[in-house]
Amino acid sequence: MIQGSIVAIVTPMHPNGDLDFEALDRLLEWHVDSGTDAVVVVGTTGESPTLTMEEHCAVIARSIKAVRGRIPVIAGTGSNSTEEAIYYTKAAKEEGADAALLVTPYYNKPSQEGLYQHFMRIANEVDIPQILYNVPSRTGCDLLPETVARLADHERIIGLKEATGDLDRGKQVISLCADRIAIYSGDDATALDLILAGGKGDISVTANVAPAQMHEMCRLALAGEQEKASLLNARLAGLHNSLFLEANPVPVKWALAELGHIQNGIRLPLVPLNEAYHIPVREAIRHAGLD
Repeated sequence: MIQGSIVAIVTPMHPNGDLDFEALDRLLEWHVDSGTDAVVVVGTTGESPTLTMEEHCAVIARSIKAVRGRIPVIAGTGSNSTEEAIYYTKAAKEEGADAALLVTPYYNKPSQEGLYQHFMRIANEVDIPQILYNVPSRTGCDLLPETVARLADHERIIGLKEATGDLDRGKQVISLCADRIAIYSGDDATALDLILAGGKGDISVTANVAPAQMHEMCRLALAGEQEKASLLNARLAGLHNSLFLEANPVPVKWALAELGHIQNGIRLPLVPLNEAYHIPVREAIRHAGLD
């Protein structure tokens, strides 16, 4: 089972928006060295909406090559088109990804039955472990716990990234499904509490800038060492909040550039972090002991 700190990694870019594969290689090596337990590529944080299909698949392939089997690589393959999601998921399997992360269809707002049939179709079509991803604040649709419970019976569906930030919702899904699939937090601010309630890890934005610290926090939480995990998490709380002062991944890419890990590259319609937020992000970096 994949568990622990799972970084939802950024896709590095040059200032002109071209992909920076060398920076991606360096980031992945840093994560392996820092104890990151797994990596999600081309998810929300990886700017998947603004990558071409060729770029999307190229980032997956390059990441798998760079990691060399040392930690699991989970490929973001979701789409609001079922056929397109199948295409990306097949491509991820062919490249050798360890699992696929499938966001709920966005914008077209399917019913719960539509969501069920969408995910079942992908699971039936592609033989790769699949993690569902619920983030209604970004997609406009909500994968309800009862629907997750129906989907959890499929042998290829192995987990859920629950990114509502609602701890009661997370606990409900754990109660319904934890005997069949892993429940991961998709909200850094509540991740510790969800792990202590039975979650298996955190698919994390904060881990982009604090990989060793997030690994250790998740390790302690999974071991039930609540006091130690809470002390460490308190140092990271500023990052959990400041990295969402604007739409993800705008603040985290700025923070990584500030720390010298990547260049300032991001694609429209996203633009670099508003100068008004530079100080709070810098303060969060300092408080976490990363400067």
